[in-house]
This record gives sequence, structure tokens and C-alpha cells, in this order.
Amino acid sequence: MARRLVLAGLLTSLAVAALVLATPAAAEHEIYYRFSVLGYVKDSHGKPVANARVDVVRDKTGFSYLGETDEEGFYFVRTRLGDESRGEALTVRQGTTVHRITVAFDPANQTDERGTRVDFEGARAVERAAWFRSTLLNVIGVTTRH
Repeated sequence: MARRLVLAGLLTSLAVAALVLATPAAAEHEIYYRFSVLGYVKDSHGKPVANARVDVVRDKTGFSYLGETDEEGFYFVRTRLGDESRGEALTVRQGTTVHRITVAFDPANQTDERGTRVDFEGARAVERAAWFRSTLLNVIGVTTRH
């Protein structure tokens, strides 16, 4: 009898786990629930730095999102920030260089990718928010939700 109860409990747990794992986490894949930070890391001579770690930290929670540059020094970090996160501070760090940005986007726009561009050039960081869409298009080929 005890063995049947254990088996029934195990089967119930597995069924619940299967349902939870099978349920799509759609929000995380929607534009309204993400904010991307991308850019290039170059040394003080303007040469790309490959395999450089870039951290984007959500100041409100301390949660860190990690990225790494490719051979051309390009990095892309996707954070999970919803509409309510507009105006929050993020800290973008590459090595000892730290740059603080403010999350900015139009919450009414549910089709365009949200984000900014931060380039690291030697020991300085430069935010180029206006270049985000063109960089995304050039590197990834998509700037809107399909």
C-alpha cells in the first residue's frame, strides 16, 4: 500500500513537472519583455578585442547578464526587462571600465527591438543609443518582431 502511494505521488509529480516544462515562457521571447545592450570592444589602438567579457548589471536587483565578444570585438547581451523597467539604471562593465545607462524605450511600441549600443574604446565607454537599430540590422539582420 505504501509503495502504491509513493508511486502515485511520483507519477503526479512527474505529470506536474511535464506540464510546467511544456508550458511556453512566451513573455521572455516577446519584445516587450527584453532590452538588449550591444556594441564593440576595442583596445586603445582601435583594434577589436576578441573573447572579452561584458557584464550588464540590473542595478535594482544586482542581477548580472553576461556576454562575450566575437573575433570582431562585437558583443550582444539580452536582458529580461519589461515595460515597468523603463527608467531603471543598468551598469555595463568590460574589465575595469564601467558605464551606467538608463533604460529608455517607448512602451507603446511593441514591434521594434529595444536596446542601446555601448562601445568600449580602450579605457572609456561611449553610449551610442541612436546607433542601436542600425547595428542590430547590420549584425543580426532583424530590428522588428515578425
